[in-house]
Amino acid sequence: MKTILVFISVVLLCCCKTIQGEIFTSIGQMTDLVYTEKELVQSLREYIKAEESKLAAVKSWADKLDTLTKVSTSDPEGYLAHPVNAYKLMKRLNTEWSELESLVLQNPSDGFISNMSMHRQYFPDQEDETGAAKALMRLQDTYQLDSEAFSRGKLPGLHSNAILTVDDCFDMGKTAYNDADYYHAVLWLQQSLKQLDDGEEAVVSKADILDYLSYSVYQMGDLSRAIELTRRLVAIDTTHERAGGNLRYFERLLMKQLNEMNQSYQPASEEPIQLGTYSRPKDHLPERETYEALCRGEGVQMNEARRSRLFCRYQDGNRNPRLLLKPAKEEDEWDSPHIVRYLEALSDEEIEKIKELAKPRLARATVRDPKTGVLTVANYRVSKSAWLEGEEDPIIARVNQRIEDITGLTVETAELLQVANYGVGGQYEPHFDFSRRPFDKNLRIDGNRLATYLNYMSDVQAGGATVFPDFGAAIWPRKGTAVFWYNLFRSGEGDYRTRHAACPVLIGSKWVSNKWIHERGQEFRRPCGLTEVD
Repeated sequence: MKTILVFISVVLLCCCKTIQGEIFTSIGQMTDLVYTEKELVQSLREYIKAEESKLAAVKSWADKLDTLTKVSTSDPEGYLAHPVNAYKLMKRLNTEWSELESLVLQNPSDGFISNMSMHRQYFPDQEDETGAAKALMRLQDTYQLDSEAFSRGKLPGLHSNAILTVDDCFDMGKTAYNDADYYHAVLWLQQSLKQLDDGEEAVVSKADILDYLSYSVYQMGDLSRAIELTRRLVAIDTTHERAGGNLRYFERLLMKQLNEMNQSYQPASEEPIQLGTYSRPKDHLPERETYEALCRGEGVQMNEARRSRLFCRYQDGNRNPRLLLKPAKEEDEWDSPHIVRYLEALSDEEIEKIKELAKPRLARATVRDPKTGVLTVANYRVSKSAWLEGEEDPIIARVNQRIEDITGLTVETAELLQVANYGVGGQYEPHFDFSRRPFDKNLRIDGNRLATYLNYMSDVQAGGATVFPDFGAAIWPRKGTAVFWYNLFRSGEGDYRTRHAACPVLIGSKWVSNKWIHERGQEFRRPCGLTEVD
């Protein structure tokens, strides 16, 4: 038994070796946890089997001795008169009962507990659970999904058995509550209460749900509904330590407001709280509504006039020898600024090799703090990334050469190939790829980021578009294709229209790789124009 568990431990250690903190930010690394959990279940079954075997042996002993003692106690002297019975009694009490004692004292759980302890350091932590919960809320906001749809597994174009229980919804609401995010707290606590009222079993009590929900509703400014919910709480638990005081406070506050506005009391609406009942608080992002609408495929500024200016062509890189026999297939995605997509930019073999090289090195993607210039993680960029050098593998060198051939720009001064995998609700909110003045000191040698070449290395079932809020474009991932655009005008000034975002991944795993091409070395490949905005 212990040999089996030790073997499983070694296997699991190999599976989990690369898993670090912030697991939720990469679906690619989260897949290791799926196999880890499967191995742990097998280990648990081995433990159960050992316990059952132990109990079966003890039960067999008990049954045998029960029959024996019924005979021996009916006539002890007559029983012991037979010398064999006397000998066996001595043997049982001296040897066999000691063996039974040793059997009972055996603890088959030791191996399983040791296994768990060994791997607990690789398990997701509270930060991961909180991050995953907030990711669901982000998806809820971006794609306008109500809590009911989420809890029942009804996502756009997908119905699954991945459901959320009463306790799951309560924990979601409590996560938001602890973060003072009362808007989402209300949505999820209300869903938890609804499912409980519908008869679903739960560990959490209705009183606990009403306690958190009533205060969250109060924080959203809905005093009438907060009073109604608190009255329900008092009716359930008359001794609740806060409910009575809260109810009196809410009632006094409401009466004061009504008197000031010279209005009469109106009972709370009987309509259930749902998406749209309360306004979502504004945040730091001025183009939030435009950005999220584009992520849903709404508000895309594509019309017939613009579409008539988009073409497809074969691109031979100005008669580049490597593209003469097999030119790149180029499609216009947008006219101004000009964004193109290249078909068959990566083969499946190349994609798998890039992922294989990157996966062990994936680390939480960072952004540069505009005040300090220090690289740091941020909630508006949820993914993991790795950087690959051309010397590491012929395929990386081949991809770099292909980028140079297709774009006509040297990659000698470009950054390494960056590979990114997006996790639960993975996103990168609107940002510029180029550095704005004053320039980042790290770009002084090779210049600013002139252009972006972005490879899509997976299809995404839902979400995950690359959107440009300034001019209303949405570009959807297609495995094996790449998109390219210039971040700077020919003058070297930044093209502020290229502010873009990676929309949250709703369903699927999004893999991309990108090359940021810099100014130095492009002087004769992309010469300056006559005006600042050429």
